[in-house]
Amino acid sequence: MAEATANGLGQHTLHGTQAHDTAATGIAPAEVHQEHPIKLYLVVWGWLFILSACSYLVDYVGLQGYLRWSLILIFMMLKAGLIVAVFMHMAWERLALTYAIILPPILVLVFVAMMVFESEYTLITRTLFFGTEP
Repeated sequence: MAEATANGLGQHTLHGTQAHDTAATGIAPAEVHQEHPIKLYLVVWGWLFILSACSYLVDYVGLQGYLRWSLILIFMMLKAGLIVAVFMHMAWERLALTYAIILPPILVLVFVAMMVFESEYTLITRTLFFGTEP
């Protein structure tokens, strides 16, 4: 009745029912295992290699200032996004779980940007009231 598969889960093949038909097989949806093609992982590995090479090239070329840090942060976020999406399987999760994981870091970045703009205002205010720059 039940056949063992390579990943250890049993798939019921009783009277031609499919393994993904949870009502006929009795397997809960959480127990169904999905395997992705190796090509997907190789492509992601290739992109991670390319993005890492680009971030090393930023230092090798000798870029300085905001351009350097902007490029390093962009490459870092792209690599982290690929890792989270593919290797942590967030690309196949529910939208609510994706929002729960992705939305807080975006809000933190917004708050950091607000603090950067506020710091300029604070510096100007201190200069006007105290008369000297720090």
